[in-house]
Amino acid sequence: MEPVRTCVGCRVRASRSALIRVVADHGVLIVDERAVLPGRGAWLHPTQECMETALRRRAFARALRVSSPLDTQTIEKRLNGYGNKVNGSK
Repeated sequence: MEPVRTCVGCRVRASRSALIRVVADHGVLIVDERAVLPGRGAWLHPTQECMETALRRRAFARALRVSSPLDTQTIEKRLNGYGNKVNGSK
């Protein structure tokens, strides 16, 4: 049985493998590919709609328990296709 997590954007529960983990590192949101980075994590469907909903609801700051503004450029580029893996690279 696979662990279940809740998307911070749409609030729908899904298996861990269907979501991506996001962590805050010095005010920057980073996609945690292997889900092993230290600290609190927020789970998100890898879709633009869930990302926009999470930003509109300010869900990342609440889920990650940070009070400072978060830089979301890294994760937005990833969801737009700029940061995807190429040819199976790690």
